Amino acid sequence: MSWETVLGRVAFANCDPIFDGLEDRWKILPAPPAWLTGHLLRRDCLTAPIPAADYAKHSDELLLLPDLGIVSNGDVGSVILFGTRPINQMRDIALPSDSSTSRALLQWVLGLKNLDPKFHETGPDLVAMLEKSDGALLIGDRALIAAKENPNLVKLDLGAEWTKITGFPMVFGVFAARKDSPIDKLAKARKDMVNQYNHFLEDTSWNQEVISRTSEKLGFSESRIDEYFSIEVQNKLDDKSKEGLEHFLKVVCNMDSDITWLSSHE
Repeated sequence: MSWETVLGRVAFANCDPIFDGLEDRWKILPAPPAWLTGHLLRRDCLTAPIPAADYAKHSDELLLLPDLGIVSNGDVGSVILFGTRPINQMRDIALPSDSSTSRALLQWVLGLKNLDPKFHETGPDLVAMLEKSDGALLIGDRALIAAKENPNLVKLDLGAEWTKITGFPMVFGVFAARKDSPIDKLAKARKDMVNQYNHFLEDTSWNQEVISRTSEKLGFSESRIDEYFSIEVQNKLDDKSKEGLEHFLKVVCNMDSDITWLSSHE
């Protein structure tokens, strides 16, 4: 199967509103966020939502699709620093290997607080992480589940922290593609994903179907998933979100070049 018919997707619920329903038109390649960057660069897929921090590293090779992203404006619910002691007393923090944006954001936030704990990378298992460290960063479905199962742990929601500090939405993931991708197929992929997300937003019956499937998959109530999709995580990249993305790339990732966008008229 040609890579030009494959869409990469984050293997978390945060992209279900886009990809649930696209399986009949595209081959879907699910993977952790940081893995998708490699898949994209190796031409395993046409486009994929990758960590915003990875786009900064590879901006000379990649362009971004407008309108789509993994965005929060306040609490994100699924990018959380957990801890067994107050954040300003954490001596060391375990970082997961499956995302670069959350790691960069956490280190930036702690730097602003004049905190300098030791960091080490490990697998994303909260119990194992906290056995060896005072803090543990988790993302995606694991963070959602861990927050539910560990109400007494110290928690710092990084989406909320970013918005509190900057006033901008936080763009954790960007939909990227290689600059040498076939533009016609890329434009079709963008159109299909945007249309599918709008279908989720506008069709009450379909919205409920997606929420029900995600609820069953994660073991959460449908009301919690509805809250997650409607309040915490959105997949629309609007003008304010683009400003937040540009600010993140500049101040956290030290990217000094402009973003290359796929023309919305393609």
